[in-house]
Amino acid sequence: MNDTLALTQCVVNCAAYDRHGQRRDISLDAISDVLAVDDGSFVWVGLYEPDAHLLVKLQEEFGLHDLAIEDAQSAHQRPKIEAYGNSLFVAVHTAQKVNGHVAFGETQIFVGPRFLITVRHGASLSYASVRQRMEREPEALALGPSAALHAVLDFVVDNYQPIASDFENELDALEQDVFAESYKRGTIQRLYELRKELTRMRLAAAPMQDILSQITRTPAFAIPEEVRPYFRDVHDHARRVGDTIDTLREMVAAAMNVNLSLVTVAQGEIVKKLAGWAALLAAPTLITSWYGMNFEHMPELPGRYSYAILIGVVILACLTLYYYLKKIDWL
Repeated sequence: MNDTLALTQCVVNCAAYDRHGQRRDISLDAISDVLAVDDGSFVWVGLYEPDAHLLVKLQEEFGLHDLAIEDAQSAHQRPKIEAYGNSLFVAVHTAQKVNGHVAFGETQIFVGPRFLITVRHGASLSYASVRQRMEREPEALALGPSAALHAVLDFVVDNYQPIASDFENELDALEQDVFAESYKRGTIQRLYELRKELTRMRLAAAPMQDILSQITRTPAFAIPEEVRPYFRDVHDHARRVGDTIDTLREMVAAAMNVNLSLVTVAQGEIVKKLAGWAALLAAPTLITSWYGMNFEHMPELPGRYSYAILIGVVILACLTLYYYLKKIDWL
């Protein structure tokens, strides 16, 4: 009972599509029977965080390579593509916004002449919408698993674009805070977090270009000529996303440097003003401390107007120094 419940939770989709693109739901045990009949059909299986027992079951049904199954059991693969006989193993990183931050997941794909298996881990949107769209266009499904593979990779790349756009909008808002009058500690903190998320996005999106190029070039899995332009289109989308992310990373780095420079300049202005007021107070302090010495014979002490003259000299010195410091923008 527990094994049946686990299979129900992990197996999101298991269907066979005939040469006309018509769907027929099948069980896992029936996969090998479907593949045994060479009638132009193919099997599409969708899994979410399967356990080792389920992967071994799929290995038996599809004849998958041991190393590919070993990679699929680990959800921490780097984006890559590997050829095993006439089938491919593709690992890509997925991304989605969760609570204002980007969460990353992973999808491993097994694709062969008559099957496609998607294994999702972590933050990864379901491919149900991809299947439903393809099923509304049976002529696309009739092209085989390569068309379904294109649809899945196109969906992954398309999910990168709105995240990159959100990063761009957030950076525009942070730039306003960078040039604000008052320093905000949260601004530099968010800039740092944004750069970290952009770096992780780059690690997810950049390898997609190489993966898509290798898929169309590899002799292990033949892509029909009518499907190749669609892979080139996805490659172009991945390249644009990669360029956007690289540009945003440079702009975030520049914003962090500008923010640091503005803080340094602001601190310098404060130090200048403090130094100006200190210099302004130094003049009367010097004069009054001179006459505060307890000597009997000092100039001007016996004079009747000495006190008033001394006050006038102090005021004149302060005013002269004040206007000078004001002129050089120290006050």
